[in-house]
Amino acid sequence: MKKKLTWKIWLLIILVAFSLLSIFGMPPTFLEKGVVVTSIDSDSSLFEQGLSQGSIIILVDEIPITNLEDYTKIMQEKFPSNNSQKTTIKTKDSEYVVLLKDAPQIVVEDISNSRIKLGLDLAGGARALVKAENKSLTPSEVGDLIDITRNRLNEFGLTDLKVLPVSDLSGNHFMLIEIAGATPKDLKQLVSEQGKFEAKIGNETVFVGGDKDIASVSRDAQNSRIEGCSQSQEGYFCRFSFAITLSGDAAKRHADITDKLEVNSTPEGNYLSEKLDLYLDDKLVDRLLISEGLKGRVTTQIAISGSGEGNTEEEAYENAKEEMKKLQTVLITGSLPYKLEIVKLDTISPTLGKEFINVILIAGLVAILAVLIIIFIRYRKIKASLALILTTVSEVIIILGVASLIDWNLDLPSIAGILATIGTGIDDLIVLLDESVHSITISLKQRLKRAFAIIMGAYFTSLVSLLPLLWAGAGLLKGFAITTIIGISIGVLITRPAFSDMIKRFGE
Repeated sequence: MKKKLTWKIWLLIILVAFSLLSIFGMPPTFLEKGVVVTSIDSDSSLFEQGLSQGSIIILVDEIPITNLEDYTKIMQEKFPSNNSQKTTIKTKDSEYVVLLKDAPQIVVEDISNSRIKLGLDLAGGARALVKAENKSLTPSEVGDLIDITRNRLNEFGLTDLKVLPVSDLSGNHFMLIEIAGATPKDLKQLVSEQGKFEAKIGNETVFVGGDKDIASVSRDAQNSRIEGCSQSQEGYFCRFSFAITLSGDAAKRHADITDKLEVNSTPEGNYLSEKLDLYLDDKLVDRLLISEGLKGRVTTQIAISGSGEGNTEEEAYENAKEEMKKLQTVLITGSLPYKLEIVKLDTISPTLGKEFINVILIAGLVAILAVLIIIFIRYRKIKASLALILTTVSEVIIILGVASLIDWNLDLPSIAGILATIGTGIDDLIVLLDESVHSITISLKQRLKRAFAIIMGAYFTSLVSLLPLLWAGAGLLKGFAITTIIGISIGVLITRPAFSDMIKRFGE
């Protein structure tokens, strides 16, 4: 009579099926065609029409886009010169028609074959471990610092980022910043500057950056623009200008200070005797003339200007846009509450990540084959050997399913955790298999129960030893600790009991 599968084996089968759905989705992501937008210039016409990060492009000028190679080839053929051309881009949800001289200012990549999110170690980008300079922060102060930093980085358009609080075993608190696609130089520039903005008349501060003094900052094309470019002895420079709205207190402060100033007559017109000096991180970035009409007047509308320089006019123009965006961001978010110090700065190449994944997959297949051969030679039981391998593979699938379900980013420490889980899992399964074939007089059920006592003891020992790793190394080992804890818990609660039932069926 054919025996039915036990509920433990059915539970394993069901969880593996759900994990596969969690990893690949329905319909499976590897069947999707097109390229996904990972970054887009906020000043571009496509962005204004609604194209955003995460959109999937499937057609360009009615030509199907299957992968990144198709998209790159079309853009290279379409924009060999600076002639304006009509371009139609179709996504899964919308269609966009624009007139462009150059290829669209967007970054695209192939659609991922799964829903598993890769960390910077595998996807590429930059990571910085940051602390306050000459100050030990409390957890609440780190929380405030993270909120301001995240807002500032989001204002720069960096959405694919993580800003997290971490600590080490000594009780020191840090801020961890990870930005996919950024270079260490970009990240260092964003983090190392405090962004303290002050507008002064003489030695008196009129207003500072942040919502205390700044009600709004204009970023539309009408009130935020590059006014013109000129050539100098050192190259080119371009001026920018944008409007801001002061709070009532800042406007009154401006009126009180200007009321004390005298009016000077110049060939260009009548201006007050002092200028409005703009400082960024205590460095003078511009000096603005104050019109006679603003003397003692409470006004909330102020025009801020500056410049960008470069060896060519195009370079100066781009630098001016970048400087304007930076100044606007500082005015919106305000200064960081502390001067920051970068403790550790890393960069990861996405190419290295892809090669690493390929090596891990090949090494995993070779290891599984080697384990299968060794187990079969040792026990001469093909069913038990195959069951052990299938149980181990099922364990990995469930771990990856949980990771994709909770949006856990798999990085190198997480991969190491999965490998550690596989190692301890095979050890436990061999203990079960070894006890099942032991030639003592007690029953198979008793032998497996004794094996489980050994496995549970090892589980709790591993669990206790892994907990300190959640904070060790300022949290950089958290991925290893969490992935390993998830893996060994799945093993003890699901895969080991299912394998035990398989062994009972083979034994009977």
